[in-house]
Amino acid sequence: MSYHEITIVGHLGKDPEMRYTPGGQAVTNFPIAANRRYKDAQGELVKETIWFQVTAWDRQAENANQYLQKGSQVMVKGRLNPDPDTGCPRIWERRDGSPRASFEVTAREIIFLGSRESGNGQEAPAANGSSQRAEMIDEDIPF
Repeated sequence: MSYHEITIVGHLGKDPEMRYTPGGQAVTNFPIAANRRYKDAQGELVKETIWFQVTAWDRQAENANQYLQKGSQVMVKGRLNPDPDTGCPRIWERRDGSPRASFEVTAREIIFLGSRESGNGQEAPAANGSSQRAEMIDEDIPF
């Protein structure tokens, strides 16, 4: 038996986009930016951002669409989906010609690390079932 799981903690790069399959199944997509900061050999601060494209299904898709927005901090546990042709991340080119890679993830679990008030005044549930509000530092958001 084979098994793999990836855990990502980051911020949404844009609002989630939800749709329904012809069979009525909810599916939501959103990008997550995971940041890493470290000092190189010369002592210079290096900032590295890796983007993940996340797909959530069913009730998780509906919750993500309702409670998450651009900038929300989340933890996603799921599986990587490699490019079927290469077995690697999907490679693409930006408008300026620079190469980029897209890591595709199917969510198994989404944990809201921060919350926002929804249109009906309810807060998103925290991982432990209570309501919580997390502070985000602007420099933690990669956009």
